[in-house]
Amino acid sequence: MEKMTIVLDKTTDRAWKHVEALFIINTESDYQRARKDLDELIDEVGSDENHPRAVMMDTLATLVHAWEEEHHPVPAAAPRKVLAFLMEQQGLKQQDLKEVGTQGIVSEVLSGKRELNVRQIRKLAARFGVSPAVFVG
Repeated sequence: MEKMTIVLDKTTDRAWKHVEALFIINTESDYQRARKDLDELIDEVGSDENHPRAVMMDTLATLVHAWEEEHHPVPAAAPRKVLAFLMEQQGLKQQDLKEVGTQGIVSEVLSGKRELNVRQIRKLAARFGVSPAVFVG
């Protein structure tokens, strides 16, 4: 990809005026608007890295994430509690989690008698669409 040199002039200033509101998150209402805009971009762009708005989506996602980290931090939770929450949200029973093992193994994980191993963590993260980090204590 050819590197582009940005020329800071009146044309650049005018162009920025049209897009700056998309990238400024200073208040909760800015954040809510940015989340809505990001959702629309995700629907449009998907995983197409060559889409004309892919970089815009990535940039807005970074800004939204930064706002969330500062203003809406996710409290740390024990991996077994995270697993129990995700199971409840999806209406799953212990025997539904073949990724972990038998119903007995799942029961031991949920009661804190057994830790998840790397293989189980990877499979659970993929199943629930979350970062493997949520299952690491």
